[in-house]
Amino acid sequence: MKNIITFLIISILLISCKSESKKGSLEELTNQKTVLTGKIESLSKELKTVEEQISKLDNRENLQIITVIPVKNDTFKHYVEIQGIVQADKNIEIRPELGGIVKTIFVKEGQRVTGGQTLIQLEDVELQDAITELNTQLFLAKTTFERQKRLWDQKIGSEIQYLQTKTKKESLENKLASLKTQAKKMKITAPFSGVVDEIFPKKGELTSPQLVIIRLLNLDNIYVEADVTETYLPIIKIGTETIISFPSIHKEVTAKITQVGNYINPNNRSFKTRINLPNKNQRIKPNLLADVKFLDFKANGIIVPSNLVQQDQNNNNYVFTVKTKNGEHTVVKSIITAAKEYNHKTYVSEGLTKNDTIVNKGARLVQAGEIVKISAN
Repeated sequence: MKNIITFLIISILLISCKSESKKGSLEELTNQKTVLTGKIESLSKELKTVEEQISKLDNRENLQIITVIPVKNDTFKHYVEIQGIVQADKNIEIRPELGGIVKTIFVKEGQRVTGGQTLIQLEDVELQDAITELNTQLFLAKTTFERQKRLWDQKIGSEIQYLQTKTKKESLENKLASLKTQAKKMKITAPFSGVVDEIFPKKGELTSPQLVIIRLLNLDNIYVEADVTETYLPIIKIGTETIISFPSIHKEVTAKITQVGNYINPNNRSFKTRINLPNKNQRIKPNLLADVKFLDFKANGIIVPSNLVQQDQNNNNYVFTVKTKNGEHTVVKSIITAAKEYNHKTYVSEGLTKNDTIVNKGARLVQAGEIVKISAN
């Protein structure tokens, strides 16, 4: 542009020289000078305007490029993370009440059984023989007692004879009942419906009340047990929201606390919590480790990414926001109150409004008051 204007001025002067040779009149030359001077002044103003525009464009090209994100107004949740373990109420190790040799095993490992179903029969030949013998003796004792009773009703015979036969009959009845109870205990049955997880003895082996013979499980309903420090006793209650994840099986569920312990363990200053869970697909197993997150804070408000929150030399938390005026974007340092931080998100209780725009990319490179250029990416 400068070259063009200079060329025009030189051209005008050459024309004026030619005119001078032609006309040579002082008055005419003066008029021509006035006209040329006016043109020069007009071109100089245009040149100045163009230079200002060029300067602005040059400055904008050198501005710091940033991206921005709007403030998010949402529900913020903060969780306490601890470790729990899976338990099952119907997870038992069955032991026989009486010792004996395993006669018959009616089930296999992994088999589903119903409550009351016979699982293992222990050898009971001696008991069955004793029961048969007692039945014979009892039959005779009943017959004798009935005859003696008829005589006694007719006032025949002594009372002692009557009482002796009655006592003998009742004694045999009690012994028979006791033997039948023992024989029943030689038959191991399922106390509830479930799955036979493991069978320990083999057929022909001797068992005793101290030895486990079958592990029976029902995993339709399980629970997670976790110890929580007493600090959270005022916060954690029945119905508190939880998120439970099982890293080993890549499963996550949400549930609520169903039971809170009333006893503080003096060894670790903690109390027990219980969270009941359905387990229809049987994927969750007893003693499986669980990561439990207890909800201890919840609020509706402004949430910002934690990586955008900075701290100055006075320990004030702040974020950079952008104010736009007359097409210019200016960086503003906004002091905030960061109430809670969780999962890379910060809950801001003071310092921002829902209409604010936060500097995202480039937040660590800009300064307060700096004019920046906003990129769409």
